[in-house]
Amino acid sequence: MSVEVLLPGVLADLAGGRRRLRVDPPPATVAGLLDALAAEHPVLERRIRDESGALRRFVNVYVDGDDVRFAAGVHTAVRDGAVVEVLPSVAGG
Repeated sequence: MSVEVLLPGVLADLAGGRRRLRVDPPPATVAGLLDALAAEHPVLERRIRDESGALRRFVNVYVDGDDVRFAAGVHTAVRDGAVVEVLPSVAGG
């Protein structure tokens, strides 16, 4: 199996224009998933995590619809077949 990562257009541009990425074999945690993405798309990874490896505060990550900030953050488990959405926050006035 694998994990599917869904990206909005603004982040897809940093992954070669791809809005859906597959990571196989699936990593155990969100941190492992982001490490796998970093190996192929380092610029994308820098937009998601800061230098310490923490999620940037303006980026939301959901595993099967659940916000990882309300779980274990980057240590949230990722199961086989999970769908992970990475969404930048939108602000405006």
